[in-house]
Amino acid sequence: MARGRMLEVLSEAGSPLSVGDLAARLHVDQPRASRIVQMAVQLGLARREADPADARRTLIALTDQGAAAVAEARGARTDAVRQALASFSPEEQAQLATLLGRLADAWPRPGR
Repeated sequence: MARGRMLEVLSEAGSPLSVGDLAARLHVDQPRASRIVQMAVQLGLARREADPADARRTLIALTDQGAAAVAEARGARTDAVRQALASFSPEEQAQLATLLGRLADAWPRPGR
């Protein structure tokens, strides 16, 4: 789960991130983020690269394989939602969308 979330974060960022940035976005400590990154690198889903602004820093980037894994996971989730909603009437789907929107708006966020 954590590795998949890390890949999602990298994909959403649109550019490489430091391990510290990943840790903050994943809400984990830096050692945990480093372990997640290491596993993703070993699996070929992410790669380390030098920060062009500071060669002492390392950034983490998605590989093509990592981007494909993100796309596949998103497609699988979309298919699962479609399948789950197949038996809902249009009115029930609209009601669910409204309630989920309210839930998302009320969800606690750091700094809010």
